[in-house]
Amino acid sequence: MSEELQRDLAGVRAEIDTIDAQLLQLISQRARCAQKVGEIKARHGEIGHIYRPEREAEVLRRIQEKNPGPLTNEYVTFFFREIMSACLSLEQPLGVAFLGPLGTFSESAASKHFGQSARLLPQISIDDVFREVESGHAQYAVVPVENSTEGAVGRTMDLLLATPLKICGEVNLRIHQNLLTRVGKLEEVTRLYSHAQSLAQCHEWLNRMLPDVPRISVGSNAQAAQKALEEEGAAAIAGEAAAIRYNLPKLAENIEDEPNNTTRFLVLGRHDAGPSGRDRTSLVMSAPNRTGALHYLLEPFATNGVSMTRLESRPAKHALWEYVFYVDIEGHRDDAPVKATLDELARRAAYLKVLGSYPVAVY
Repeated sequence: MSEELQRDLAGVRAEIDTIDAQLLQLISQRARCAQKVGEIKARHGEIGHIYRPEREAEVLRRIQEKNPGPLTNEYVTFFFREIMSACLSLEQPLGVAFLGPLGTFSESAASKHFGQSARLLPQISIDDVFREVESGHAQYAVVPVENSTEGAVGRTMDLLLATPLKICGEVNLRIHQNLLTRVGKLEEVTRLYSHAQSLAQCHEWLNRMLPDVPRISVGSNAQAAQKALEEEGAAAIAGEAAAIRYNLPKLAENIEDEPNNTTRFLVLGRHDAGPSGRDRTSLVMSAPNRTGALHYLLEPFATNGVSMTRLESRPAKHALWEYVFYVDIEGHRDDAPVKATLDELARRAAYLKVLGSYPVAVY
């Protein structure tokens, strides 16, 4: 290395060291402010609600708007979310339940939304994820609700109908599926494990590349990775987190059939989220059993200028051939047009439950 190059690098590195010291001071200053927020809340009796999803969304959107580059908004958002996660943990580490075991896409979604400082609590089923928060053993739950390729996650939607929990956030996670195995060639794979949804998301690739290999559905992709680790000739379809956690090589990467394969997760808690300026409201309703009933239910949305982003029907559990409708709309339940719509729906619907209003996912 030439002396001139060393001098040039030394100058830039000295500048980096100065900036790092300034960053450390500013991060510490921010953490002290977070502690003061906790003290103020405690004085006013709000100890239980240290996490405010609407406030976090407002901060992250403002950071993105002011981002001068060269780092992308995705990286800047990740950095600031981790800072907020660490600051929250000074008050109380958040307990977050998710569908386990460790290494699932649900774990990745929980980490993406709550940061690495959260206390992640893997559960063996989606039912257990709900129960963990309902019983007070965790403050929040992260559950999958729909996939861009395979559609709704039925068990989550059924549980939303009965739970007292509120939706207070959402996470969109880009899903990359990988073939994980200890064997060195596709020809050596004798059986394949994965979650049913992941098998469906890679259906065409599997038909081309592993047409004769038995496909075995298991409870999660992480369980599949465990089996691929333990059994000779076995492979698993799973994400990056499972590959790292179980130290499994990727024989093939990004094998999902749809290039934009994305899963949407809901964040559930025991409290509502306040307005953030860009929100979504989810609800479930049923129509009275008469001609034109659905049109009668949808009319208030058009009348009040409220945009629907999702409408999906599912069989009701209490009666044969009866259906409930899950609806996502733009806006917060406290916004005047949304409030007017909900008030009118309460008069028209045979059944209405507002599942929650929450900030639209910040990427």
